[in-house]
Amino acid sequence: NEAIFEICQKRIDIEWPSYRNLNRLVSQVVSSITASLRFQGSLNVDLNEFQVNLVPFPRIHFPLINMSPLISRERIDHASCTINEVTNDCFEDSTQMVKCKQKSGNFMACCLLYRGDFNPTHVQEAITKVKCRKDIHFVE
Repeated sequence: NEAIFEICQKRIDIEWPSYRNLNRLVSQVVSSITASLRFQGSLNVDLNEFQVNLVPFPRIHFPLINMSPLISRERIDHASCTINEVTNDCFEDSTQMVKCKQKSGNFMACCLLYRGDFNPTHVQEAITKVKCRKDIHFVE
């Protein structure tokens, strides 16, 4: 809850988040992750496939959930997010819903779920830029 509390305070500008605020943020993430189970589509993947195929070692599954963009209601009309910003935010501690230092470890696998009207070419370019960053380490 500490990480979600900080997200509400620092990213969404809620000075004293209530359980309702925290639960709403968690429900939004769960809704986004389970969208592939609720809607038809050629790119939809079952959640079990993520768990089994991303990291084949059952004892090394430590999913870190990040969400982007995180924008307060007051700033939503003035904010604009590019695909690069959304992708980079997913690797920042300030959008992480678990309290740990992700930059001190290595990523074995990563799954980014984009919702909305995103150009796949721009998404691939943003992911390539993330892979080239010096502060994010992927296992080779």
